[in-house]
Parts: sequence; C-alpha cells; structure tokens
Amino acid sequence: MKTFLLLICLTFLGQLDSFAQETVEIGASESMLLTGKGQGQDGVINPYDGKECYAIIRNIGSAHFILRVQQEGKIIDTIEISSHTPEKIKLLKNYELYIDAGPELGVNATITFEPLKEDDKSESKY
Repeated sequence: MKTFLLLICLTFLGQLDSFAQETVEIGASESMLLTGKGQGQDGVINPYDGKECYAIIRNIGSAHFILRVQQEGKIIDTIEISSHTPEKIKLLKNYELYIDAGPELGVNATITFEPLKEDDKSESKY
C-alpha cells in the first residue's frame, strides 16, 4: 500500500510543471516582461523556457489590459484581455510576452504554461 501511494505521489510530482500557475499584479500605466528573456529577468517562471509552448492568461481583475508578443524588439501581436477572460497564446521560441496595464487601474492576472503537442507545432497564428 505504501509503495502504491509513493508511486502516485511521484507521478503527480512529475506532472507538476504542466500545472505551474503564477499570479501577476502590476500598477496602473505599468508594463512587465512576463517571459522571454530568461531566468532572473522574467516576471514569471516558464517551465518550458527555450521551447515552444502556450501561455494561458486569465484576467482576474476588473480592468482590461493588453498583452504584447514581441521578438527581438519587433511587436508580433497585441491582444486585449477583458475582465475574467482567459486567453491562450502560442509562444514560439525566442518570443517575449509583455503585459501592459491601462492608465486607470492595475492588472491582476494568472499565467499558466502548457507544452505544445506535436500536432500544434505545424499550425501557427503568426
């Protein structure tokens, strides 16, 4: 019985990276690099750093905000995130994800990362 419980615990811990979720709070008119430049520079930890993945952002605050996807300083896409709305964004290798708060209210959001599946790699929004 102990072996069975230990096996279940180890299996769960092995899957923990795919359930990593972080909360971000920034003030009005502020911007933050969420991910893309590496350890010590990113606002959140992406367990799939250096690989293609999805970032799932959920606005848990009352104000909308803008997400910016950039690569080498060039803006690839901007996405407006409404209150209590989730958005799933495909992040290719070397993409940077920024969050921009509006002038009135700050941002309160959660970010979760998922790996790309093989069939997702052939499709690209960009």
